[in-house]
Amino acid sequence: MRWVSRKSGEYLLRKINKQEKSLGPRSADTARIIEAFEKGRAENTDRLQGLAQRLNELAPINRAMGLGRIPKIAARIIRAYDELDLVGKQILIVGTNAMFAYEAAAGVHFSSDLLATGDVDLLLDARRQLRLAAVDRTVSENGLFGVLRRVDTSFATRGRGDFRASNRDGYLVDLICPQPKDPLREAPNRLTDAVDDFVAAEIKGLAWLANAPRYSECVIDDDGFPVQIATIDPRVFALHKAWLAEQDDRSALKRHRDRSQAEAVGEMSKKYLNLSFDSHQLAVLPAAIRRLSDRLVPKPSSEPIEIKRSTRPDW
Repeated sequence: MRWVSRKSGEYLLRKINKQEKSLGPRSADTARIIEAFEKGRAENTDRLQGLAQRLNELAPINRAMGLGRIPKIAARIIRAYDELDLVGKQILIVGTNAMFAYEAAAGVHFSSDLLATGDVDLLLDARRQLRLAAVDRTVSENGLFGVLRRVDTSFATRGRGDFRASNRDGYLVDLICPQPKDPLREAPNRLTDAVDDFVAAEIKGLAWLANAPRYSECVIDDDGFPVQIATIDPRVFALHKAWLAEQDDRSALKRHRDRSQAEAVGEMSKKYLNLSFDSHQLAVLPAAIRRLSDRLVPKPSSEPIEIKRSTRPDW
């Protein structure tokens, strides 16, 4: 808010993003409005400074306790999109990074080989397009890719309209979306109209994920700082991975990893989260996919899935 001078006197203006609106001429009422505004802003600033300092104090403790799980670069990317209120709405975190949310909820640690990844998969749900022009000039000009470049300026795509970006360390960010049922219908694969923005890759089977129940959990990154991961229900994750493991066009190495992840998350869902694969919540999935749940519990003669119980504070 600010006072501005006009020929007829002083007026109080309120600015939201790039739009300013007059709240009226200087008076006792407008004076009280700006006084309350400035007091609230000072209180909020002080509170945010205190919270930021507290997070900085707790981060080394989280690291010392071994709570840091998700890679720092992945956490920074997720936070950047979450600050724009996109995560959990237009963007879901899928793929291997979703497993960090599941293990945090269950209080377990998956074995490191199941969590090894050099990328983050962002599932785009652009059924309602979002206009970001009023948020920030960088976002307005470059869309989701502009947000990514604010995290790390070395991120680059292979060309205009690409679904993938990589940084100088080889870390990948993939934007993906469901393949439309009708091959003649164009999928909503863009979130903004920015010329250099991501264009999501259409992938078969992702419609199940886009329509699946949502799941959200706070996890700790390598530096000891929290990040909220919004993803899909762990049972849907396990069933989708089990389905992927049966696809002939997928490499043998990926199929083996898919099967191992499916069994680990499936076992965790039943044993530690007490989630049933017979729940009506999974009715959004085709019956053939739901029947794959029978294959998610390892046979007694097989080697057990390595799930380690972790120590968590009671927060």
